[in-house]
Amino acid sequence: MKKFFKFLYSIIIKEIPWFISIFYLEFIFLITVSKSFNFQLIINIFITSLIISKLLTILISFFNEKVQMVLFPILIFLLGTIFSVQGVFYKIFKVYFSLYNLELKDQIKSFMTDAIKMILKNSIYIILFLLPFIIFLIIRKKIKFMFNKSNYKQLIYIISSIFMLVGILQIYINCTKNNRYSNYELYYNVNNVSLNIKKLGVINSYILDLNRLIFGFTPKKIKYVSIPDNDNKKEEVVEEIKYDENILELKLDNTGNYSVDLINDYIRNDKPTLKNKYTGKFKGYNLVYITAEGFSEIAIDKDLTPTLYKLTHSGFMFNKFYTPNNLSTIGGEFQSLTGLYPDYSILRRWRDGTNYFPFGLANTFQKEGYATYAYHNNSYVFQDRNQYLASQGFNNFLACYNGLENRMNCQIWPQSDNDMINVTVDDYINNDAPFLAYYMTVSGHLDYTFDDNYMAYKNKDLVNHLDKNENAKAYVATQIELDRALESLINSLESHGKLDNTVIVLLADHYPYGLDKNTINSLSSYERDDIEINHNSLIIWNNKLEDTTIDKACMAVDVIPTVYNLFGINYDSRLFSGRDILSTSFGVAVLADRSWVINDGVYHSNTNSFVGSDKINQEYIDNVNNIVNNRLNISKLILENDYYRYIFG
Repeated sequence: MKKFFKFLYSIIIKEIPWFISIFYLEFIFLITVSKSFNFQLIINIFITSLIISKLLTILISFFNEKVQMVLFPILIFLLGTIFSVQGVFYKIFKVYFSLYNLELKDQIKSFMTDAIKMILKNSIYIILFLLPFIIFLIIRKKIKFMFNKSNYKQLIYIISSIFMLVGILQIYINCTKNNRYSNYELYYNVNNVSLNIKKLGVINSYILDLNRLIFGFTPKKIKYVSIPDNDNKKEEVVEEIKYDENILELKLDNTGNYSVDLINDYIRNDKPTLKNKYTGKFKGYNLVYITAEGFSEIAIDKDLTPTLYKLTHSGFMFNKFYTPNNLSTIGGEFQSLTGLYPDYSILRRWRDGTNYFPFGLANTFQKEGYATYAYHNNSYVFQDRNQYLASQGFNNFLACYNGLENRMNCQIWPQSDNDMINVTVDDYINNDAPFLAYYMTVSGHLDYTFDDNYMAYKNKDLVNHLDKNENAKAYVATQIELDRALESLINSLESHGKLDNTVIVLLADHYPYGLDKNTINSLSSYERDDIEINHNSLIIWNNKLEDTTIDKACMAVDVIPTVYNLFGINYDSRLFSGRDILSTSFGVAVLADRSWVINDGVYHSNTNSFVGSDKINQEYIDNVNNIVNNRLNISKLILENDYYRYIFG
């Protein structure tokens, strides 16, 4: 027995530094970044730390003492680095890093530039993640006993204990099979980096990410269920008119292709939206469609941004609109242009521009006889915007360095939205045919300081009087430039007699994640939590439109189908994940971690809890979760399988 304990001690003493280091890194990440305290996460990181520590013990045990003394600090440093990357990435973009991001090389390059600034601002966190490495360097001479070469008996014991721990983990996973967003769900049915980190830990998230990057991942489609209508009763009005459904004749036969058949089955069972009293209200009108960088309602002020104030306080007023931060700008623009939910794994295909989008904004309006234009006041090739806008039908996309630099100053950062409007409006405003002009703005881009942001510096004098910190004032200053751009646009439309028959649509790509929550709340009219930080304004405005308040929960993916219904476009509502906001359809806003907002409350995915009306029971919550998961999964499958080409090609 004494020999056995001595034998056991000889093994454990080798594993303890690994285990302490890994568990420490996970715990520090938990309390400094994810701030996700739950029993499931603690159990997961405890078991994972044990398994990884044993694997690393085996890895270096084959080498002699000198090599081990080199390998140990290298591996500890690498572990600290991958936690640091995840932490810094989140600090910059407010979303978690995925290995799929490595496919987006220009975004990584941009990240590295911003990362240097963020590391300097958050050096204490980097030091915390590298602390095991630093401690080893200090006490390395005192722990040489760790590096004795293991014998075959020790290796057999370690390997057998790994199998035992994996078995325990597997049992633990299967015990949660019927729970929403449980271990089982995240391992087998759901691919969500945010939830993986919040519930499984950083290392587990990287392992799942790597597996799915190499082998792919086909999400499970949950059987379609109808949502009870009690969430919409209070806003529906009984009308004598019976409206038609927004559907087309589609070929939905079985193909033998699993993924395509999955989509077909979903569409056959999905409930389409109905046309309504707003259908075709703007048919034949001109459209200016704007995705505004970092725009948020917190910047709207009657005196500082009077045009934004006017456009958000007249016409359609959407009280429960959300713009979740889904993969930064590219994810936000994907939502606003496709009516589908973005996903890390599909952005590469989106950027390639090889998919067929018959309901792309320009493709759709060109069929209606419109002249179409697209503009951006930054580089035309950044994130392959030139390619994915071409897939939407914008073959005359104009931006900096493919012609716009000849009209305006592209050498400042960020560039001016007002300048962009002023130098492009003449391209379309004198058209005899109706026009569609799409703008992706950049003036509202971070960093929100007066030293690093030319738009903030330019408008600094206008915000100096605000009793806010520099970041808050700088942010408002950038939005003043957007406000000027809208003012210029409206003045040009009015002077050319086009204002009354032009619709302006504006939505953000994401909330201003370059501001911390305290700064956002200093500008907000109410206290915002991690859900409400995504609450925003949607502009769908026409000069002659009667004021109409809309209280349905909605989000960016809902804008395209809403616009198409307003313009009398024939489309199939089942082909979008979003829904016409003005219809009687169920309203839901889905956030990046699959939390959601409905009229009657908020569901928090991390805690699997609902806060809101007592009339919402568990069955209702489960149904909403099923619908949310279906729509997210179908969005991914549509892009991965170039599904629109199958239907319409």
